[in-house]
Amino acid sequence: MAAYQRDSDMGCLTAALLAILVIFVPVIGHIVLTIMILTDDLTVGEKLLWLIVVWLFWFIGPFLYLLLGQRRNRLLGARQF
Repeated sequence: MAAYQRDSDMGCLTAALLAILVIFVPVIGHIVLTIMILTDDLTVGEKLLWLIVVWLFWFIGPFLYLLLGQRRNRLLGARQF
C-alpha cells in the first residue's frame, strides 16, 4: 500500500508541473508578445487589432503576428528595401 501511495504522490507532482507548464508558459509568451506589439511602430488601430487577434485566437494569433504583423525594419534590421 505504501508503494501505491508514493506513486500517487509522483503523479500529483507530475500533473502539477504539467499544469504549470501548459498554463503559465503561454501566458508569459502572450505578455511578451503584447509588449512587442505595444513597442512596435504601428498605428493605434493596428496595435489594438493585433492585441485582439493575439489574445482571442490563442494558438494561431501569436504566429500570425510574428509572421505578418511585425514591421519589416524589426525583421530585417535598419536596411530599407
